[in-house]
Amino acid sequence: MKKEIAKLMDFRSDVRVIDATMRDGGLVNDFYFTDEFVKDLYFANIRAGVDYMEFGYKASRELFDENKYGKWKFCKDEDIRAVVGDNASDLKIAVMADVGRTNLNDILPKEESPIDLIRVATYLHTIPGAVKMIEDAAAKGYETTCNIMAISNARESDTMAALEMLAQTPAECLYIVDSYGALYPEQMARVADRFLEVAAKYNKKVGIHAHNNQQLAFANTIEAVGDGVDWLDATYATMGRGAGNCAMELLLGFLKNPKYNVYPVIQFIDKHMTQLKKDGIIWGYDLQYLMTGLLNQHPRTAIAFTKEGRKDYTQFYKELVVQDD
Repeated sequence: MKKEIAKLMDFRSDVRVIDATMRDGGLVNDFYFTDEFVKDLYFANIRAGVDYMEFGYKASRELFDENKYGKWKFCKDEDIRAVVGDNASDLKIAVMADVGRTNLNDILPKEESPIDLIRVATYLHTIPGAVKMIEDAAAKGYETTCNIMAISNARESDTMAALEMLAQTPAECLYIVDSYGALYPEQMARVADRFLEVAAKYNKKVGIHAHNNQQLAFANTIEAVGDGVDWLDATYATMGRGAGNCAMELLLGFLKNPKYNVYPVIQFIDKHMTQLKKDGIIWGYDLQYLMTGLLNQHPRTAIAFTKEGRKDYTQFYKELVVQDD
């Protein structure tokens, strides 16, 4: 069915933009962001009209050594409050809670926390755990969403069953996550239709979190917008695990709502993101990530390839093909 051009040329008031730079980008530098970086990003998001800023993970300090990660792996309330104060702005504060990697006792009641939104991340085989976490966060007064990861590897029947379960929780938005950067826009349209079908039954929103292994994160995001997906993840200069994510500067440049302003994003990238690259922090599209995306594989092998400084791309592709068998 041909998409109406008006869906791309106009804007919908229901669209929400979520900045995931510190959370997904933190996977690249072990969450060691300077205080200046975080405060400047916070104010850039406010000036840009971004709706939510994801500070990082609520990771369990029993499972992860605090000495090996920056503070945004754990997102203690006092660390967030040191940046945002009482957050006298329209920007809402989000954190991600992974099923099986989060201690629910670390999530305080909403009235005691600067956090607005708990984003639960789950695989299909951990949906019951996700339901428990969503219900816990909602009972504590938070907005909640759920990210269903590795959707490109999921059977349609399993996806639909999971969506039915999650749609009956308090989660406000169900997220399509192309974890491997394997989907093409035509496939994204079909996945979005499945999510939107279930979401419509239960009055939920649908979101998208895209990875850029095949340089399609932006294309898949605007495809999803045209299909009716409302919650859109992006990161400054695409910073994120492996090949990175949909670029915030591309997304805000595309969205027609006058509340969004790309200029503060460009200013922040000019000051901070180019410096991170100069400092040796590595992320973004490269041949090894293309390969894992083409083969619909987790990028962990490509990340290891990058960290080891390997350049033998042909040999790496052979290893991936053998592994795929």
